[in-house]
Amino acid sequence: MGTLVLLSCQVEIVPKAYSQDLREKAIAAIDRGVPKSEVIQMFNISRDSLDRWLKRRSETGSIQAIQGYQQGHSHRIVDWEAFRAFVKRHGDKTQAELAELWHDPVSSRTISRALARIGFTRKKRPTAIASAMR
Repeated sequence: MGTLVLLSCQVEIVPKAYSQDLREKAIAAIDRGVPKSEVIQMFNISRDSLDRWLKRRSETGSIQAIQGYQQGHSHRIVDWEAFRAFVKRHGDKTQAELAELWHDPVSSRTISRALARIGFTRKKRPTAIASAMR
């Protein structure tokens, strides 16, 4: 018999926007007087989504899905040449100290991501070293 091999992979699940048609049908049902609890069961949507659509319609007149919103963290460091020069000048500092010295307010985690992006490491030797006992 064959052997089943499971490979591990990381999958990012990004929720898709509900279709415009579904949105319109759900809102039309609300306008006809159908209770929200029945609408969410009938169309298999969440109460939060329905409430957001109703709020958006009252504020903007539209129930269109929002397009172009930012996904992921914002990049506080955008001038990479200036950051490289900054790291060269202050290479002996810790990430927390670099965060304090940077001209914009940033966290040490932001500094960590930026250092990884420019390929900066403090490691001066390979990880595999000869054992002193040999």
